[in-house]
Amino acid sequence: MTTALPDRLSIDPDSPHYDEEVLGQDIGVIFNGKEKTNVEEYCVSEGWIKVQAGKSRDRHGNPLKIKLKGTVEPYVKDASVESTDD
Repeated sequence: MTTALPDRLSIDPDSPHYDEEVLGQDIGVIFNGKEKTNVEEYCVSEGWIKVQAGKSRDRHGNPLKIKLKGTVEPYVKDASVESTDD
């Protein structure tokens, strides 16, 4: 089951870019050549990711996010690569 990942994806259920089926897969994001594990939202075509800004919250209790610009490469993690125990 190889499906192309969307151009824009968010883990926030209130976002219009939230897709539960895609998030059911194990997705990783490489940002500027480094794997990021704290990505809340990304956009490949515009070249940015959003990450949580520490423990800061807005007036509604939602975490504040910082937009970082650079090269974004989302991918589906392969379980067989991670489970190589020697």
